[in-house]
Amino acid sequence: MRILLAEDERELNRALVAIFTKNNYSVDAVFDGEDAVTYLMEGDYDCAVLDVMMPKKDGITALKEVRKAGKTLPVLILTAKSEIDDRILGLDSGADDYLTKPFAVKELLARVRAITRRLTVGVDANLVYGNCTLSRSTYLLSTPEGETRLTSKEFQMLEMLMSAPSQVISPEQFMEKIWGYDSDSDISVVWVYVSYLRKKLAAVKANLSIKSLRNAGYTLEIL
Repeated sequence: MRILLAEDERELNRALVAIFTKNNYSVDAVFDGEDAVTYLMEGDYDCAVLDVMMPKKDGITALKEVRKAGKTLPVLILTAKSEIDDRILGLDSGADDYLTKPFAVKELLARVRAITRRLTVGVDANLVYGNCTLSRSTYLLSTPEGETRLTSKEFQMLEMLMSAPSQVISPEQFMEKIWGYDSDSDISVVWVYVSYLRKKLAAVKANLSIKSLRNAGYTLEIL
């Protein structure tokens, strides 16, 4: 799951990135509301965590702009303000939840899970294709011959492939969805992770193959 974090306190920003990453989220972090709007307009995110008091553009204004543009992703407002009127303003502006600083890490993660839960309503906890089962909760790839745990990015790539096995997914689509359009990573990182996945599929004796289509991308096939 991919999160956009907008928090201008740099130490807190770094800490939150570490927390989300440790809990298997892919995070893009910005430090002002103007960048938050740009990223949310151009990127493909599953959730946003926005601080209210930020330079250039406050979180409420940023939230209103992305809602006006038709972005429906879940948004958690994070702020030091605790007055009831501020909470109401955030919710009325389109926020899905509101968390006041200081907060417990467990509560932050629980609230993110809660606001993103609707994204997985009706979605199976496991993806099954060929003789492979991919767990969305544990990141375990298993077959009757064994199992292996995937890293966050390996999981996201295989999830994309298994969700639409007949569809060709370009390296650019992987980069956009998993690394982010503003990532410093070179597109060759996609090739590296495809190689990792092929080795893990072979290790559990999967009857699946990640096929490369020249100048097009990758697709998943049953052997």
